[in-house]
Amino acid sequence: MVARDKIVVGLDIGTTKICALISELNDYHELEIIGFGVTESGGLKRGLVVNMEQTVAAIKRCIEDAERMAGIRIDDVYTGIAGSHIQGINTSGVIAVKGGEVTANDKKRVVEQAKDFAKPAGVEIIHVMPQEFAVDDITGIEDPVGMTGSRLEVNVHIVTSSISAVSNIAKCAQKAGLGISDIVLQQIASAASILTPDERKLGVVLMDIGGGTTDIAIFDKGSIRHTCVLALGGDHVTNDIAVGLRTPIAEAERLKIKYGQAISANVSSDEQIEVPSIGGDTVNTVPRKVLSEIIESRMEELLKLAYAEIKNTGFSDQSSAGLVITGGSASLEGLADLAEGIFHMPVRVGYPRGVKGIVDLVNAPAYATAVGLCIYGARRPSYAHKPKEISLLDRMIQWFKEVF
Repeated sequence: MVARDKIVVGLDIGTTKICALISELNDYHELEIIGFGVTESGGLKRGLVVNMEQTVAAIKRCIEDAERMAGIRIDDVYTGIAGSHIQGINTSGVIAVKGGEVTANDKKRVVEQAKDFAKPAGVEIIHVMPQEFAVDDITGIEDPVGMTGSRLEVNVHIVTSSISAVSNIAKCAQKAGLGISDIVLQQIASAASILTPDERKLGVVLMDIGGGTTDIAIFDKGSIRHTCVLALGGDHVTNDIAVGLRTPIAEAERLKIKYGQAISANVSSDEQIEVPSIGGDTVNTVPRKVLSEIIESRMEELLKLAYAEIKNTGFSDQSSAGLVITGGSASLEGLADLAEGIFHMPVRVGYPRGVKGIVDLVNAPAYATAVGLCIYGARRPSYAHKPKEISLLDRMIQWFKEVF
């Protein structure tokens, strides 16, 4: 029997796919992946739940597959959240220190004070991440506890989300028989499995290109400095291929994965590919270069939008470690080279790291968020969003409703 307190489950509810990973903390405090399940999504659009029934069914399928592989039943999960409703802001707080020495309670109070800002109606805070503290005139402090001073300040990065978006994800998990341990911003989860400590300190841009959205996070001096979400992703490339080549969506996705190239100049003009027509009556022969030109045009648009967003933050010149691309579309051939020409900085494709076990099943950029959710859960961050847990009684009532 596996001890429940050693099990951490990551559930990546994405626009294109839903993935569940069951991990276990071994005796050496290493995280081992012991269960894996993945299925097509279909119930989300641009990171938001648009069909609860489809989403719940997909969650149940991938959870059952992961449980079967791990040989255990699970109750609670860490799940990600994305979408254009996500907003990130930098703010600060300041308090007077009583007694002349900064205590853990002072540290907590100043972070709470930083959260006291006028936020729009219909949103809630999901992350409060301290960047640095200052005690009197001493700045750049990572942990001020024990220092002497009369004034404590903190700079924080706050991430907010639509209340309805969080509620819908929680409801989908509840209907699937699961409790939510925490809801985590997707790029924060991806960063946990992709970025190295040196990259975070030197300054790095993380770009997670999913099916419906592209999630961006900028790190500098070890802390997160900016987060944003672009309403463009891999599905937009697939749709352009389907329209341009007049082929079904499923075939367009298959062609993108099998023959896709982000730089059309790298493709020979003589190479041909077979493209099934809409309706499946005929198969057309099309130059692979045409497919590549469609992909290059859309990816170039996405990367330029991301570059403009990053440039506006003022952190682009501080990203000495360059750009790290992850997510399902990061596997597209030639994408890193295309990004280097636009961002004018080193670019690498991010693969999940930091776990053991059945790593061959998750060794792809598409699983960065799922792996990161497990790592995030294992670390138990201090300033995490804690949604209301679903009680065992509530789950039993829901089960009876579904059965009878």
